[in-house]
Amino acid sequence: FMAACPPWPQHTWKAPSMAEPLLSPSDVDDLRGIIRTGSHSFYAASRLLPQEVRDGAFAIYAFCRMSDDIIDETHAGADGLASLRQRLNAAYAGTPADTVIDRCFARVAGFYGIPKTYPEALIEGLGWDVDERTYETLSDVYAYAARVAGTVGAMMAILMGARHPSAIARASDLGAAMQLTNIARDVGEDARNGRIYLPAVWLRAGGLRPNTWLARPTAEPAVRNATKRLLDEADRLYARGLSGLAYLPARCRPAISAAAEIYREIGVVIAANDYDSVSKRAVVPGPRKLQLVAKALPSILLPGGEDASLALPENQFLVSALGTAGAPLDRQPAPKLGPGATMLDLLLTLKARERDRNYAGQAVGQEAAG
Repeated sequence: FMAACPPWPQHTWKAPSMAEPLLSPSDVDDLRGIIRTGSHSFYAASRLLPQEVRDGAFAIYAFCRMSDDIIDETHAGADGLASLRQRLNAAYAGTPADTVIDRCFARVAGFYGIPKTYPEALIEGLGWDVDERTYETLSDVYAYAARVAGTVGAMMAILMGARHPSAIARASDLGAAMQLTNIARDVGEDARNGRIYLPAVWLRAGGLRPNTWLARPTAEPAVRNATKRLLDEADRLYARGLSGLAYLPARCRPAISAAAEIYREIGVVIAANDYDSVSKRAVVPGPRKLQLVAKALPSILLPGGEDASLALPENQFLVSALGTAGAPLDRQPAPKLGPGATMLDLLLTLKARERDRNYAGQAVGQEAAG
């Protein structure tokens, strides 16, 4: 089994010891400012994360936000993509660019062993935007969502110590759900920028020619119907993704649950607007976000079950990037429970390790049978 696992990622820089902070307080402050202005929903939910996880999450989200802004805000195009790939290669080579985002992302990726496949796939998805790719089917949309959002879910799962294949499957599904919500919310904004992410086959089935509509986007019935169908798919994925909370440390669950519920609420607002995301933009009010954050707190208790089903086919490459059963079990970073850890945290950690060993044994048996 150990031989079948991928090698633990090797880097040229020395991973920081647990005795010293992974990121400096000043760098964390800078990252917090970037997230506060660039991702309001995530920032609200992140306040529920344990500090050691929250700091790493800021680094991951800041890198993703920076990458997206280079393509969408600066319109850097192919040159921007080339720059991002160069910066990513430098980060994984241990010589990150001298910026707080590059420096912190390199340290987090190296310490937690985040496969380079994930940020590479993120940049590939941004490249599809540069190429103005169109999406004929729902599967095509899922392939895009896997790259620009499923990757983020997978990186966050690893940050929390959840390297089990089913954990990555559920995290990537949850990321895809959030991206479908983003698409449904931004139909009008994207159209005015010459982009359309709704499945073209759905629009044509409603009597609408996508290219003709892009020239003058309005809230046509076919567009509203496609938006509703996309949100229905998102709801299905939210349920699948949230079933994976059981794979996460107890103290990390409320933040992920809150982030998912806040995004899911965007769909509720869109539905209240009769699925018109062309002339209206769905916004979840601050007080409602606070209600959803409070609603997420009980998720610290162990959910009733775990969903071991496969990820979306379009997300499966994210699971495969970690090998048959994740990183070799005896080389995974020890969970950092911190001084506020509870007996429940300890029991859940032991339960997760037992589950992973059982999964490893099943893999060995399957390999022998083959």
